[in-house]
Amino acid sequence: MHGQNADLEAVNVRLPLEGEGGLFRVSVRDGKWTAIERQENAVSEDGYVPIAALGLDELRAAGRLDLEGRVLLPGFVDVHMHLDKAYSLPRVRNRSGTLLEAIENYRAVAPTFAKETIRDRIVKAALNAASYGSATLRSHLDVPVHLGRDLAMRTIEAALEARERVSGAVDIQYFPMFFYDPSAERELTEFAAEALRMGVDGVGGAPHLCPEADAGIAWAFRLATKFARPIDLHADESDDPAVKTIDVYCDQIMRNGYAGRATAGHLCSLSAMAQDEADRLIAKMAICGVGAVTLPAVNLYLQGRSDRGNVRRGVTRVRELAEAGVPVAAASDNIQDPFHPFGRGDMLQVGLMTAYAAHLAREEDIVAVLRMLTHLPARIAGLRDYGVAPGNPAGFVVLDAVSAEELFQELPATRWVYNKSRWTFASRLSRQGTEPDAGVEAVVRCANADSAV
Repeated sequence: MHGQNADLEAVNVRLPLEGEGGLFRVSVRDGKWTAIERQENAVSEDGYVPIAALGLDELRAAGRLDLEGRVLLPGFVDVHMHLDKAYSLPRVRNRSGTLLEAIENYRAVAPTFAKETIRDRIVKAALNAASYGSATLRSHLDVPVHLGRDLAMRTIEAALEARERVSGAVDIQYFPMFFYDPSAERELTEFAAEALRMGVDGVGGAPHLCPEADAGIAWAFRLATKFARPIDLHADESDDPAVKTIDVYCDQIMRNGYAGRATAGHLCSLSAMAQDEADRLIAKMAICGVGAVTLPAVNLYLQGRSDRGNVRRGVTRVRELAEAGVPVAAASDNIQDPFHPFGRGDMLQVGLMTAYAAHLAREEDIVAVLRMLTHLPARIAGLRDYGVAPGNPAGFVVLDAVSAEELFQELPATRWVYNKSRWTFASRLSRQGTEPDAGVEAVVRCANADSAV
């Protein structure tokens, strides 16, 4: 396969999100899927090169591939990230592990970050996520207008520059986290309007942390409706069951006709509420058409810090939301910063944590988790023509596993990523060791090979 808009055919492809198993023959023309055909059996045909040993250069030169039963998924959609904060941990620590200290410590250091530093962190995090198979990212941005307009604009400019730099490998949506303060509403509104005109994609915020949560939600909708943009709010990232801004958020969604264009992330307090109240709010969310995003890694890390014994872990009611008809996505959230010292933007890792935290391990649950990394966040992100189907853009990742379960059992390091009408990354794990009867431990050598944009 050579350069842009080249053709591709592949046989013996496993598509766990398409039907009841089996193998497929697929083809791509000019960067779009043209055929997805079920095979009766595994086939062996001349001219089809096994993908197993191919690096990036070989992939780009091979138009016909044999996946030998490996899994192909549409490109992951990581619909809740903080790319501007990623990899800031060496500069900003969090000794208590609480959300409050993370906010305070980052806010104290934020004025010292140059625009280039923020931009480079976004580029690094976005490309790493793309190398693991993500095709679309949604990032919230820290824009502390109350600390100065220039400081807030620095992040907006850095984010837009970074998006341009990585545009050949991955798409990014931006939702600035506007902190509503009624005493500074005029300045905030002017800044937010300018940011939206510059090219950010929607309106974000965390109303449960603002002085007047209800007024902040109403302000966010005034802004979103004026510019006809979607809205994505951090909602109730708290252990306290009395914190329930999602109630007012749902009211505003219905009042403004924002079904399908509004998203709520975290929803931690929902897991701490009495069952009757949780049932009421979940039913209301389903009626109003809000999308939900669970962030298991960060919620497990930050929540329940004051508990002893039976520690609350903050992960929202994933299964109950899904069963009620609320579209639920799983996402990375923070990567190696004071809010979460781990993570790498690998959606398979996020999926595994979701499966653990939400008790999703039955065979049918595994497919449901995969949908939480692909089709459901694509729906929340407003992506059209998404997925492995004729006529859709061909963005996908091939993983070194032969079943959906094996994806989470092994978290395969070997992956091949295709996006933007070309192969963009190839990562291979090679294992070397002695024979089992040699009586010594095998040696495993990891090689992250041939990654490029």
